[in-house]
Formats: sequence, C-alpha cells, structure tokens
Amino acid sequence: MITRDEVERALTGVVDPELHRNIVELDMVREIRVEGAKVHVQVALTISGCPMKGRIEQDIRTRLGDLPEVEEVTLDVTVMTQEERQALIEKIKGPKPTSPLMDGSAPTKILAVASGKGGVGKSTVTANLAVALARKGFTVGVLDADVWGFSIPRALGLTAKPTMIDKTIIPPEAHGVRIMSMGSFVDEDSPVIWRGPLLGRALEQFLTDVHWGDLDYLLLDLPPGTGDIAISLSQLLPHGYFLLVTTPQAASVHVASRVAHMAKKTGHRLVGLVENMSYFVCPHCEERTEVFGAGGAEALAKVMEVPLLGRIPLEPVVRQGGDEGEPVVVKAPDSQAGKAFLELADQVAKLIPVPVAVAGNPGS
Repeated sequence: MITRDEVERALTGVVDPELHRNIVELDMVREIRVEGAKVHVQVALTISGCPMKGRIEQDIRTRLGDLPEVEEVTLDVTVMTQEERQALIEKIKGPKPTSPLMDGSAPTKILAVASGKGGVGKSTVTANLAVALARKGFTVGVLDADVWGFSIPRALGLTAKPTMIDKTIIPPEAHGVRIMSMGSFVDEDSPVIWRGPLLGRALEQFLTDVHWGDLDYLLLDLPPGTGDIAISLSQLLPHGYFLLVTTPQAASVHVASRVAHMAKKTGHRLVGLVENMSYFVCPHCEERTEVFGAGGAEALAKVMEVPLLGRIPLEPVVRQGGDEGEPVVVKAPDSQAGKAFLELADQVAKLIPVPVAVAGNPGS
C-alpha cells in the first residue's frame, strides 16, 4: 500500500506555473489521506479564480496517477486564507521591504537595453535577446520600462494578465520569458498620460511589488533618450549594465553616443553596442546592400572602448514576427537575423556571466 510520504514526494513534482516552486514547498497541500489504493488530496490555491487552476489539477492527477499503487485520486481544491497567503508571500519574497534587485543582493544580472532615439528597433532587440537567452536555458525576465511607448507585449505575443496575490504581482510569461509592462494594465491603444515622478514610482513598484523569482537575467526595455525614466532606473538599479542599440546612419549614432556617455556618468557598465538594420541581403541574388550606411556603430564602439556585439540584418521576417508576437528567434531561427540574435545572446552570456548557483543557469 502506498504511504502518505510517497504521495507527498510525488506532489513535489507539481510546480505552480506562476510562482515556479512546487506546491508542497509553497504549503498549498493542506491534506493527504490514503485509504488503500485511494488517495485524497486537498489543495489550497493562492487566489479565487486562479488562472492556473486547471493546469495544477491536471498535474496533480497525472503525478499521482503514475504511481502504480494508486487506483483512484480524489481532489478537493479550495483557496488560501489571508494568513496563509501572507505566509506564502513572505516565503517567496522574504521579509525585506525592498527588492533584492535594487540593493544588489540578488544574483540576477540586470541589463538595460537603451537607444538614443526611437525607431532603431530597441524593443525588437530586447524581445529577441530575451527569448534567445531563455532558449539557451537561462531564466529571463523583461521589464518594459518604455511606459509611454510600450511594445513588448505585442512583440512577445503576451495575452495573459498578471496575477495579484494581495499586493504582490506575479508576472505572466510568453516564450519562456517573464514579462511586466504597462501594456498589461491598459488597452494597447490607450495613451499613458503621466508625468515623470509618477512614472518613476510606477517603475519602482514594478521592482518591489512584482515577484520576479530567481532570474538569471532581467532585461529592461528603456524608453529612447536620457529622460526621467532612464535616470530613475539608473538610480533604482545601480548595479546594472547597459546595451546600446543604434542603426548605421550617422544621425542615429551621434544621438546614441549621448546615452553611452549617460551610462558611464551614472556608474553603469556599457557592455557593448548592437547595430540593428545593419544591411539587407537580396533574397534573389544575395547581394548585400547597406541601406542606412555603414561603419557608424563600429566607430562609436571604438570611441567608447566597448565591443560591437552584433549586426542585425534588415529582414521582413523580423517585422512579421514582431507584428505576430512571434520573435524571429522563434519564427525563423535559421534566418540571418535569427542567427544574429542567438549569437548576440552568446556574447551577452559571456560578457555578463551568471553565478552557477542561480536557478535556471544551464551551467548549474
């Protein structure tokens, strides 16, 4: 006859898809009762109407049904009390009122993706780099800090909304990446008409009130330029790195240099540059055309004494993937752009290595 301990061990294989810990560790299993070949389990979900209810129930039935001694599984699903939820929040977030991302105690590497002006493909680079890192086995989050011009939800095909456990926000996922964006709270066509101080508080809340979990990398999609949000995040996250996106043309490069100098003045390490829309290869004759010129990003990289980490070609599939919510590293990983983004992820992982102990690190 199966024992209670064996049932509990089987349930440790059931992971809450949002909190990324097993239901036994999260104290969601209230009762286990074994009567011969019959097993009864009572589980308390975090909130009423939990979007993951069906998946958790199915995982429990599958895990217990795979045990050879079990012939029947009955499941009672209820909801945590306020006290149980508070204990769970303290368990996953810890007792500290501030985010470990802000005080530097978290091993997570924070990489701000910046640009001097709009229209250079910064969000496209952020989305594809995040998914490429996730596909290489890292645990990745994206904070869409471009509050006025958020585009990460569409670029990553995000449709799920964040889950609220009391005052703690659980970020939804798309393509294996945890995402927090103002676009999850307002309609895509609705303008966010906020002044700088309010935006700064909202971003701080995205760091302190969001349970990001054990991330290897947190990518920030910054708004273009050197305005309030970029400065606020530089102050909130003093241990971060900067990745600068530009295009080959001189105007874009000159504007990008201002962001590069800002990163250095705020004490952040500029790890390198990415030249987006670098060239176009004719699909018929394979002739390479540098539509926006050449050499600008390479010259800036030399001036700033940082590497040029990648040249992303101009390909229709990149635009198509962004419109459809399927980044090119997913939609067409063997395309020239797909390969360039995957190589960029390799370069970032080498320049900003994560500790072996961090959950999700493929080297752990």
